[in-house]
Amino acid sequence: MEISRNIDYTLLKATSTERDIIDFCHEAITNNFYAVCLNSCYVALAKQLLKNTDIKIATVVGFPLGAMSTEAKIFEAKKAIDDGADEIETVINLGLLKSHNYVSVLRDLNDLKLAIGDTPLKVIIEISELSKNEIVKACEICTDANVDYVKTSSGFSKRGATLTAIKIIKKTLKNKAKIQASGSINNSEIALKYLETGVHRISYEAKMKKTKSARKFV
Repeated sequence: MEISRNIDYTLLKATSTERDIIDFCHEAITNNFYAVCLNSCYVALAKQLLKNTDIKIATVVGFPLGAMSTEAKIFEAKKAIDDGADEIETVINLGLLKSHNYVSVLRDLNDLKLAIGDTPLKVIIEISELSKNEIVKACEICTDANVDYVKTSSGFSKRGATLTAIKIIKKTLKNKAKIQASGSINNSEIALKYLETGVHRISYEAKMKKTKSARKFV
């Protein structure tokens, strides 16, 4: 298995500079990653840097809290797509989910999905903040909203993916959406374990260093 083609190379730090993004995209090319994931202000730059490759560009909206208005998320998503984004990620509204206001959570995701059309929508459910029953409910809402991926974590919470959570997510989704594992996956051996459980994509966080050559994923 060519693991690199299941990897989303991710750089979402608020302090990331234009130079970091240039190096980051160069590393993505070197490693033949499937996609990069970055903040929306850098989508246009990434589009230019990756124009002669088949590497996809994913970006985040309503991030990292997911508590913004639906209208704000839609506006941000449409602007990102205009700038060249191939995929949109958002965080599920955890407050509304925990309030048992499932109708509003569903409406938020459904309206966003309808607004972006055929562009894939990934929904981060932030498993570290949810009980087992809440993970199940979040996944059920995601399938009802016809999202394309359920992603475990944003990288901005307590912890990332766990194999236990992946099993719960997979059982609930019943192949109605794909799964992306994110957080605490920093080498190919760990990535392979998740892929063997049925995960479709892996988020691998960039650790930008002041080096002259691009790092290889190992």
